[in-house]
Order: sequence, then structure tokens, then C-alpha cells
Amino acid sequence: MQLLTVFIPMHLFRTLTVLFCSALVLHAGDTPRKIAFSRESAIYVANLDGTAPKKIAVGAWPRISPDGTRVAFNTETAKTTERHIAIADVASGKITVLKAIPSDNNYGPVWSPDGLKLLFSTLQDHNWRLGLIDADGSHFRYFETQTKVPGDSLYSVAWTTDGEGFYAQDLNTLYHFTLDGTLKDKRSLEKLIPAGGFSSGAQFSIGADGHTLLIDADMDENMKRKDWDGPPPAIWTLDVSTSKATRITPKGFFGWNPAWVNESEILCNAQPEKSRQRSIYRLSVDGKKREVLIKNAENPSVSR
Repeated sequence: MQLLTVFIPMHLFRTLTVLFCSALVLHAGDTPRKIAFSRESAIYVANLDGTAPKKIAVGAWPRISPDGTRVAFNTETAKTTERHIAIADVASGKITVLKAIPSDNNYGPVWSPDGLKLLFSTLQDHNWRLGLIDADGSHFRYFETQTKVPGDSLYSVAWTTDGEGFYAQDLNTLYHFTLDGTLKDKRSLEKLIPAGGFSSGAQFSIGADGHTLLIDADMDENMKRKDWDGPPPAIWTLDVSTSKATRITPKGFFGWNPAWVNESEILCNAQPEKSRQRSIYRLSVDGKKREVLIKNAENPSVSR
């Protein structure tokens, strides 16, 4: 059998090559970015602009994977005190509980930048520790520090952009660890964010530039609201290369649980004065733009 050889003029070959490469670029970028959020006791996924919300699970602390195809969360219902780490497939709705984790009390899963691992808080012998597990449910291990941390408890995990370490806090100190437990850096939170306090539920997130950390803090400010219990929350950026902190949300605007959209915008929870409803807002980092994205919703996370 003879092969048929087709000769294509060079100018036509170049045109076809450009069209083919353009099609590949369009195909690679045609997956729209998604957000995950919680509403009451349910987990939802929506488009980045807040449209087409879809309920995919029952639980709390949702975190969408970098590629937008999965949502990690912890199971949570009024019928049991147990909380397990689970992953919901966005397309199929299939939910997989990660059964290799030995504790029955876990929360706050955070995806590694490559979407292959999860860090989360897990209760062991009445102490909160960080657990690390592969996203397929294998290779569970406790994170072990080579440097003693007071109380051994770390919160507010924010992976570094290279996936080789993370930032976290113990209510008083900001730490930077590598995954093998090496302490790269530590700084006093009181000095970084004056008049700021921190809890185990505070959310941190590193920007795509690798050095701008989003932080939410409870502020020691004389701001009282009816139906609001606790100090007013505020969102800051911290340049970890210079230790310069900049407040994003103005005094009186109660914002928390921040997540990066891009280098100039974030999502966060906010509850305006005289409102009993928490909503997700889209804010510009310079404070010039502020809009409600999804009403009656909280705990946003954004795919890449």
C-alpha cells in the first residue's frame, strides 16, 4: 500500500498552524472560574460573577480546588458531633469522605497549589494539630514541626505558591514552615497588626505574587452593633517580604474570610450595619470598589 503525500503551500501551512494554536489556547482557557461558598448548612458552587449557584453537598468550610473541579469541605450536621473531611466532584456531585484520617473531628481543608494535597485541622488526644493527606485519600500524616510551637496548634493555613510550605498562626505568632517541618520564619502578630486579635477560625491566603498575604483580624476598636457579638473584624494585606501591613476594609465595615480573585480584587464575608444577613462581597484592594456578589452566603473560595 502506498501512502498519499499531500503538499501544502508554505503560506497556507503557516495560516493553518496559527489557527490550530489559537484553537488550543481558546480550549485551554474556556473553563470558567468558579467559586464555592456555604449557605446555612449547605455547600454551593457558582460562577465567579455569582451566577448559576448549585448546591452540591451538606457541610461547612468549603474550599474549591485550583482547577475548579472539586470542593473540599468538612461534613457537619446537627445530628452528630463528628466532622470528616470530604471532597465533592462538581460535575457529577459524587462525594468522597477521606476515611484514612483517624480523627472524628476535622475541619478547614486547604488545597495545595497543584491540587494534589490537603492541609486541615484535626483533633488528636484533645489537641488540635495539622493533618496532611493526598487528595485521593491516601498517605495521611500529621504535620510535625522541627521547632516547638506553643500548644502544638496551628491555624489559618495559607500554602506558599510553590507548594513546598505554608504560613500559619497560633493566635500570637505568624509562622512560615516547609512541609518537612523546618521553620523558615516567625513574627509577632501583635507587631504586624497593631490592635488585632486572632482566632482559630481566621482565614489567611497568599497572593499569586507569592508575598502578599490576606489576613482577617478581630480589631480592638470601640464599634458596637445591635445583634453583633464580639470585636469588629477587618481584612488586611501583609507583605511578608517587608512586613508592611495595609488595611483593606475601613473602620465600620465588618469584613472577614477573605479570598483572592486576582492581584487587585478579593472576595470576603461582610455584614452591613442593621443587617442580620451575611453576604459575600467583591472588593478592590485599594478600597475604591465594593459590591454585593451573593446574598445570604459566606466562606468564599475561588478557583484559578
